[in-house]
Amino acid sequence: MSDDRLDAFKGVTRKPGLQIWTINKMKLVPVSARGFGNFFEGDCYIVLNISQNRGWGQTSDIHYWLGKASSVDEQGAAAIYVAQLDEHLGGGPVQHREVQGNESALFRSYFKKGLIYKKGGVASGFQQVDTNAYSVLRLLHIKGRKHVTATEVEVSWNSFNNGDIFLLDLGKAIVQWNGPQSNRREKLKAVVLAQDIRDRERGGRAQIGVVEGGEEQSSPELMKAMMAVLGQRSGSLKSATSDDTHELVQNNSIRLMAGFFSNQLLLPCQDCYILDHKGSSVMVWKGKKASKVERQAAFNRALGFIKAKKYPPNTRVEVMSEGGESAMFKQLFQCWRDRSPTGVGTAYNVGKIGDIDQAKFDVMQLHARPELAARHRMVDDASGDVKVWRLENSELAEVKPSMYGQFYGGDCYLVLYTYLKAGQPHYILYMWQGRHASKDEIAECATQADIIDNKYKGAPVQVRVVMGKEPRQFLALFKGKFIIFEGGTGRPGVVNSEQDARLFHVRGTDEMNTKATEVPPRASSLNSNDVFLLRTIGVCYLWYGKGCSGDERVMGRAVSDVLTRGGKQVVMEGQEPVEFWVALGGKAPYFSAPCCRLQREEPFHFPRLFECSNQTGHFRITEVYDFAQSDLDEEDVMLLDTWEEIFLWVGNFANKKETKEAWINAQEYLRMHPAGRDRDTAIIFIKQGYEPPTFTGWFSSWDPHKWSVRL
Repeated sequence: MSDDRLDAFKGVTRKPGLQIWTINKMKLVPVSARGFGNFFEGDCYIVLNISQNRGWGQTSDIHYWLGKASSVDEQGAAAIYVAQLDEHLGGGPVQHREVQGNESALFRSYFKKGLIYKKGGVASGFQQVDTNAYSVLRLLHIKGRKHVTATEVEVSWNSFNNGDIFLLDLGKAIVQWNGPQSNRREKLKAVVLAQDIRDRERGGRAQIGVVEGGEEQSSPELMKAMMAVLGQRSGSLKSATSDDTHELVQNNSIRLMAGFFSNQLLLPCQDCYILDHKGSSVMVWKGKKASKVERQAAFNRALGFIKAKKYPPNTRVEVMSEGGESAMFKQLFQCWRDRSPTGVGTAYNVGKIGDIDQAKFDVMQLHARPELAARHRMVDDASGDVKVWRLENSELAEVKPSMYGQFYGGDCYLVLYTYLKAGQPHYILYMWQGRHASKDEIAECATQADIIDNKYKGAPVQVRVVMGKEPRQFLALFKGKFIIFEGGTGRPGVVNSEQDARLFHVRGTDEMNTKATEVPPRASSLNSNDVFLLRTIGVCYLWYGKGCSGDERVMGRAVSDVLTRGGKQVVMEGQEPVEFWVALGGKAPYFSAPCCRLQREEPFHFPRLFECSNQTGHFRITEVYDFAQSDLDEEDVMLLDTWEEIFLWVGNFANKKETKEAWINAQEYLRMHPAGRDRDTAIIFIKQGYEPPTFTGWFSSWDPHKWSVRL
């Protein structure tokens, strides 16, 4: 790298935060923090963001932003500087191409108060902001429901419309005009932006006034100021324009050139690849052993690909090197493996069930440190109160405590768990759906859950649990004695067809994580790494595979005590009596390869927050990057994906239709996820103000008093 290039990056810091440069006469010039969020349409900018993710290390992203009036030479220079900055930072950052008006949600997330597009460039772009200067006259058109943009438009009534918000900046005063069809959230966002302009550009000394469109007579002084600049308004204003362009559609039609690679191992490290997100974005992956020429040409090839496909010229581009892949890129593959410095791989396998940390849970620690509760997926040590109901003929029947933990695949159950936090009761309501329950029974189970929810005034956190996909907290409630019978029903008076032999697969190492699942009674169901219980008419065999641990054997015996009070016989793998094989229909091959316990661990996936909407008739989600509690909008339904669980958070003022359809939307999200997600992933329904620590722990900080105090 030349000395000039080294000088350009001399001031680059690796500390977490935002750094921005613009290009002046083909050279990088830093932008002061006071100017962050302001972009001149005639300029190109380079934005570096370094995030410190709590407990997960740093991530870096480089964006180069192209103003719609910037020159081709400036755009080319920006691309070169991005490549050189990436090299300067060791090749780890993900590179993004951003075009004015079509910025990624990640880029917009850096500017929470909004983006301001200013007319002009270069010369005007390098003038320092003078907080004592009031010689300003401009009209800003505000757009966006979640991420706000403010574009300078002609200072004229012709620029106004009935659906949007406009800021008339007069220097010493900023007048906010709210279109008659604008909503509460848009108005609040516009106020925040106006305050930001006042504080950053006027040193806090400008006055802010608000005019409600259609009620101008209520603000005579402000209207007098507006008409002094705009003149008398004649005729009606234009109709509202849609905000749809500010929302992202989650599209599952992902494809790679030359076919979709479901496995990361099929990406040879000596090549570069383009991943086509069906025109919404294009990703470029550069293998470590790819030639320098290929790596340098990757970005231009992506632009050529966009042109060849006749995609819009503002299509977003992301470029990443092997080892520096973004979380989104990894989740597009069904199998991903990160390499550690020692060369040992960490598998990212979709749908893999991991063992639970065996350390004893400290309830006070889980309550005091919600991040631990979130990681363990546990609100406490399951020492609270448990009630279980079974759905019978569209009504709930209480299950006897002696039968707690015995669930039948032909039934649906409701399980209410009550625990104390700071002396106050909190509730989790589980809806367990048997694999063989009818659709009507599953629907009725949800209806009964709503009845219980109303009884407790909306306080319970509702969790959909599909048979065989039980979350950790749920398993812990039954103290190591959770048993799933494949078919039949637990209803009294109903005689289930009894087989001569029933086989149960036991997994777990203590009372917090053990369950027994009925499997077909044949030899091929066995696994050398686990414990199995074979219940016959005369005896219950405890079969211990060669790879099972002592703790697993203890839990196997505990489950056997629930299954039968009759005789038990321990059978070690390889020492089975003839009667054992006869009960299973004869010997047959089964899985006997040794299993490394460490490989069972579920890899960590970065949590992702989305705003959900179906207002246009199509399910749409917009990702919220670098999310915080403040991003939970009281008028929205939000989806938090922690991979093992899906949280649905419903704001107090959320649209009733969206709230009602939240469950369906969560299932739709899983169905169309490009990584082939398990559709039976646990879905957890939470109302604003009743957030459990397993939810709040995914946020960097949480203020329980942010919203109205619960009575």
